[in-house]
Amino acid sequence: MTHTSGAIGVFDSGVGGLSVLRHIRQLLPNERLIYVADSAHVPYGDKSARYIEQRSIELTRFLISQGADAIVIACNTATAAAAATLRRDFSCPIIGMEPAVKPAVAATKNGIVGVLATIGTLESARFSALLERYAGNVTIVTQGCPGLVEQVERGDLTGPLTRELVERYTTPLLEQGADTLILGCTHYPFLAGLIRDIAGQDIQLIDTGEAVARHLLRRLQTELSDRAPTQASVQFWTSGDEARASTIISALWHHPVNVQQLPLYN
Repeated sequence: MTHTSGAIGVFDSGVGGLSVLRHIRQLLPNERLIYVADSAHVPYGDKSARYIEQRSIELTRFLISQGADAIVIACNTATAAAAATLRRDFSCPIIGMEPAVKPAVAATKNGIVGVLATIGTLESARFSALLERYAGNVTIVTQGCPGLVEQVERGDLTGPLTRELVERYTTPLLEQGADTLILGCTHYPFLAGLIRDIAGQDIQLIDTGEAVARHLLRRLQTELSDRAPTQASVQFWTSGDEARASTIISALWHHPVNVQQLPLYN
């Protein structure tokens, strides 16, 4: 007997998680999706792990109250800080993000992989464990990217300051010989065109959004196989200014959307 269908809840520190949501939408076109951009608290990368954990708990509670029966943490920093706690405190499937070290190691031709990520991700125990588990004989060079998240949040994907930051952060990795770059933050896929323009079209960019969508599908099939069909829809919420969020999310989503004000804005 099928039960009433739920929804897939997705949250990020801001609009970056839309890069994951689009892969979920493509793979699961009939699902009801609920997206929360916690833009009043962006970026997570310079916040304490405890702060991010508390925000993640509040956002998960909100998504579940809206009918979500599976949660995607569409943020590498929040996954590192809060995934273990969410999995302990909530019974629904919790799917997180992590820098794609394993596929990057498989993709590199010269054995040098660069990682673009927030400071919070690079300093996390989770990232260290990924390196220890998958790096092997491949050289991993890392670069924290302060300011890039904020540029994407402004909708500035190609402007002079964004270009300057991308050049500043990719140049050290390229000078060390990296032929593959891990986009270790969900905001960064929106800068892929600019990164290729600066780093060269031959650079391999590794984005984990599609893999996360596939993992979500597997979890739904194995843990929530009795879910009933639902009417496809996407709802957007923000803890920031809804008018501004509507403009930026509509541009990144390539479709006009209305964004609602999250009640958890304090």
